[in-house]
Amino acid sequence: MHTRTDYAPMHSKIKMDEYQHLTGDQFIFNEYWDDRLLLFSPVYGILVQIHTVYLNFISFSMIDFNADVAQFHPDLIACRRDLHQHPELAFEEVRTAGLVAAELRKLGLEVRTGVAKTGVVGILEGSSDGPTVMYRADMDALPIQEENDIDYKSVYPGKMHACGHDGHVAVALTVAKVMARHRDQIAGRIKFVFQPGEEGAGGALAMIKDGVLDDPEPDFALGLHLWQELPFGTVGTAEGAIMSGSSTFQVRIKGRGGHAAMPHTTVDPVVCSAQLVTALHTIVPRRVNAMAGAVVLSVTGINTSTYKHNILPEYVEVLGTFRTFNAYTSELIEQHIRDVSRAICESMDCTAQVQVKHLTIPVVNHPDVVKKLRRVFCRFMDEELLDNTARTMASEDMSYLLEDIPGMFLLIGTANPAKGLTYGHHHPRFNIDEAALPIAARLMCEALASYVIPNHC
Repeated sequence: MHTRTDYAPMHSKIKMDEYQHLTGDQFIFNEYWDDRLLLFSPVYGILVQIHTVYLNFISFSMIDFNADVAQFHPDLIACRRDLHQHPELAFEEVRTAGLVAAELRKLGLEVRTGVAKTGVVGILEGSSDGPTVMYRADMDALPIQEENDIDYKSVYPGKMHACGHDGHVAVALTVAKVMARHRDQIAGRIKFVFQPGEEGAGGALAMIKDGVLDDPEPDFALGLHLWQELPFGTVGTAEGAIMSGSSTFQVRIKGRGGHAAMPHTTVDPVVCSAQLVTALHTIVPRRVNAMAGAVVLSVTGINTSTYKHNILPEYVEVLGTFRTFNAYTSELIEQHIRDVSRAICESMDCTAQVQVKHLTIPVVNHPDVVKKLRRVFCRFMDEELLDNTARTMASEDMSYLLEDIPGMFLLIGTANPAKGLTYGHHHPRFNIDEAALPIAARLMCEALASYVIPNHC
């Protein structure tokens, strides 16, 4: 007999060191075992080949999105700052939409513009069939005069990106660039949706009316919000309702105006409005079950038909908002606002005209999607940084896109006291820690890949 120091069956051409890599053991082949293993050489060869193909497949499908995002980091920051300097209000996002459409076309996406006036949709088709995953980013700014002393301060008086939507667009474009690199590995498609008019303007419903949920119909929906209520490095990944439904109310109190020196000849709506404001603020603590979930009601404005020291106005308008996490509580609050307004006004010989508008429903994260993506994110970040309790009474019309489509809306922590970045959303000095942008892009790439790139996770 002869002793072999390497094992290369004729059928497999696999060397012994490759076989050892497969088993993880160090084998000593003596004459006895060598002759017996020769009998099974075709089987061993096939097993080794299968294992080698598997390892190559896993290596091929596991994409280093961190490295991909890092390559686009300068463009990501530059894009966000450019958009911050050029904020556009709801349905006025002409420049922003043009920039988005141009970038998507460069990447070879199928682009549709003019969706809900200024919205943009881009389809990234994969190389084979599979699910359609929608990724939505909002584009609009707010009517706020920016007070930040920064190089990229808004150049438009009275307009500011004070809610992070500039970052949302920049992150989404970066994700599009990264995922376009790997279109050959995508089974299915990614539907990038750049939405106008999120800030109370009904942009999501307008896009739905224009067919954003059709052709192709999404199987899953994802989105994110750069969130100043969470510290930098953390990510909100709660299940269920994470953002409240938003409603507004307006009560017009009609009296009888006249001279302020002769109030006995008038029916004073100002005094009536003062009592109504107090009564409205008792609705939540005194008429809503404390176990019914989080509820907020705030009176936010009082306007009079005239504004002069010697005139009692003809009418006063009381404005406000209420936020809830379920439809039943929302309907209950509305009815109480109507009842209280009529009762207070009638007691003071005034009349009440009440208008209630339901702007958004709660944003609800689908439990199955949350569980899946938390597992994905835990592969590369500390589980303690995933906050499964993060919720807010703020609202978002992403809720309508998630109403009938399973999905998830991530909250990306951006607050950093060490850098003085603590001002909240809608504040004239709001600003984010830009180090959160590549984190957001990496998270979204991983989330999308978990659905459209087989065996990535």
